[in-house]
Order: sequence, then C-alpha cells, then structure tokens
Amino acid sequence: MKVIIGLGNPGQTYQGTRHNIGFAVIQALADRHGVQLTHRAVSPRGGRSAGVFGDYEEAGRTVRLLMPLTMMNESGEALRTVEAAPQDLLIVCDDVNLPLGALRLRAEGGPGGHHGLVSCLEALGTEQVPRLRLGVGAPDMPSDLTDFVLSPFRSDERPRMGQMVAQAVDACEAWVAEGIAAAMNRYNKAQET
Repeated sequence: MKVIIGLGNPGQTYQGTRHNIGFAVIQALADRHGVQLTHRAVSPRGGRSAGVFGDYEEAGRTVRLLMPLTMMNESGEALRTVEAAPQDLLIVCDDVNLPLGALRLRAEGGPGGHHGLVSCLEALGTEQVPRLRLGVGAPDMPSDLTDFVLSPFRSDERPRMGQMVAQAVDACEAWVAEGIAAAMNRYNKAQET
C-alpha cells in the first residue's frame, strides 16, 4: 500500500488557508480518482478518530488518501493508524520558505520548522519518509508566520495556487507509479526552469 497524507487543520475556519494546501491536494486527488474520504482512521491511543481516508487502486496496488482530523501540530496521530513502511508514505504540506507555486519533493530530511512535520516524524520515529513541500511564501512575508499561514490566499494568488495543486497531484501520482527518485527528477527540475 502507498499512503499520501495531506496536512492541514480540520474545520471550516481553516479551509482555503495556506496551511491547508495539503488538504487541497488530497481533495484534488480524491476528485480525480473518484474517492470518497469517508472512512475513519481510529487512533490506537485512546480510540478517537485521527483522520479520514479513502482508497483507490493503481497498477495493482492500493493507494490511500489520508487527511488528519487533529490540529496541524498533532498530525502524526493519523500516521499511527497506518500500517505501511515509511518509504511508502508521502507527506504533503505547505512551506513558507518556498515561493508560491514551487514544489519540492524529498526522500527524507528534517521538519524544517514545520510543526505538522515534526509531529509526523516523531510518530514514525524516523526522518526517512518522503515529503512534498508546496510553496506558499510571498515576497512580503510578515514577521508573524502564524497569522500568515492561517490566512487565505489572496485573489491574485489563487490562479498560481490552483496550478500548484494540479502539479502536486501529478507529482503524487508519479511518486505512486515511478517512485520518489523519478518524481523528484521531473517535478523538482520543473520548478527550477
């Protein structure tokens, strides 16, 4: 099984914010593959719902799309419900250090200050897990990043954000079909040109 986890905050308040771009990618993948994200992922610690997911089949393997139901800083709880090797997971999240529209796939690495990634890596007990970072940064970044990442995209940013989500969906599908090295080759280079 391959599992794609999109990070974000649950609830209407956070829809359309920079921090929820991971959720937008999961929803776009679900729409493309006709997946309903209606199954509950129950935490082994306490039995509460930690996420919602839906599955589809691709080239003879199951692909699970997972969105945590916890707040961003507790995203790792949803990963405790998954029985897959770390290299079979792909975490999709925002990155304020990348300009809007940039994609960065990595096979492993630290959290880079992203609290959702911190939680995920702690839950997995390793930094050797693939991730797809989506650029949500702006030239006029405020000093208070909390308010910035919890703010919606401006109207002039939405077309670029939409393009980034579509490209991220393609990158996720390339990761499933061809692996992290091939996906990195194609999508990291596409951003550099």
